[in-house]
Amino acid sequence: MNNQRSQRKLEHIQLFKEEYNPHYTGFEDVHLIHQALPVNDWDEIDTTWCFLDKICKAPLFITAITGGHPASEKINRDLALVAAETGIGLAVGSQHAALYNEELVKTYQVIRTENPEGLVFANVGAGVSWDLALKAIEMIGAQGVQVHLNATQELMMPEGDRKFTQWLNNIEQLVKKSWVPVIVKETGCGLSRETVLRLKEVGVEYFDVGGSGGTDFLAIEARRAQLPVRLQLSWGLPTAWALLECLAVCGNQGHLWASGGILTPLDWAKALALGAEAVGVAGHFLKTYLDNGLEGLANEIKEWQRQLKIICLLTGVSSPAHLKAAAKVITGKTAEWQKLRAGDVYGCKAISSFHA
Repeated sequence: MNNQRSQRKLEHIQLFKEEYNPHYTGFEDVHLIHQALPVNDWDEIDTTWCFLDKICKAPLFITAITGGHPASEKINRDLALVAAETGIGLAVGSQHAALYNEELVKTYQVIRTENPEGLVFANVGAGVSWDLALKAIEMIGAQGVQVHLNATQELMMPEGDRKFTQWLNNIEQLVKKSWVPVIVKETGCGLSRETVLRLKEVGVEYFDVGGSGGTDFLAIEARRAQLPVRLQLSWGLPTAWALLECLAVCGNQGHLWASGGILTPLDWAKALALGAEAVGVAGHFLKTYLDNGLEGLANEIKEWQRQLKIICLLTGVSSPAHLKAAAKVITGKTAEWQKLRAGDVYGCKAISSFHA
């Protein structure tokens, strides 16, 4: 089983190159309104983001990508160097392989070696017991732990988990035992309002909606399993829809993050405008890294940071945190979803006011 987990990590990266095909996220229907008369000077725009006592240059992190195979060590080393250079957070991929095979621990610990002062998130599945989850936190000196909900992936894998009823209890116990925040995330199918309500009942305060539109792990797992007929499952909540769902439940009483198909600085800004505190990017940054190397990814992230500052200036706000109050209009399928499932949760259908 340990070797199987490790091999799966390598296959994920290999198949990613063939299956990465971003699609509809709902952000296509979100329109930020240009303000032709700026209310701030360039130097007044503050893009920093604080997570506990860690200050990042922007509300952005490289979300879970890899680890658990010797070949992953170089990728994680380079991602850690990029995160350190650009001043953003970094989450490792699932640490299950290293929890059961100490030889693989270094493929994750390298991120702390290369980025000793940075913001780092551990990563385990909801099927992992709280004591193993704590070991994952300790392994990399993490400031937070992502707990991923990946039932769709598990069901696609022949060797995947088929027992899910313990997941919520595992999360509840971890919330009670952990000394760092527990961030529950989906892996590409989105968090619904019903799921968030159940998680809030057991004390979860941080949610990463992990919507559809980015890396398609259903397709990757189908290919890896060599299924005779590839399942074309149009499944899950696009990222913008999932944000609306979560905001309808949490309001200002929770910490919402967004990931899933974030491809541009404008997507990033739209996610913040829909209520996300921070945004995670995996697929696009991994592709940039594979195509252009460490330096190419670092330059891309720096350009994203510059463009986010431009968007703030041109929407009349002084920081990314204020983008949720920027004037915006939602149209199309996302507007219909908001009407049917979320309601006018923050008056974003035609907001005319903005705050400096």
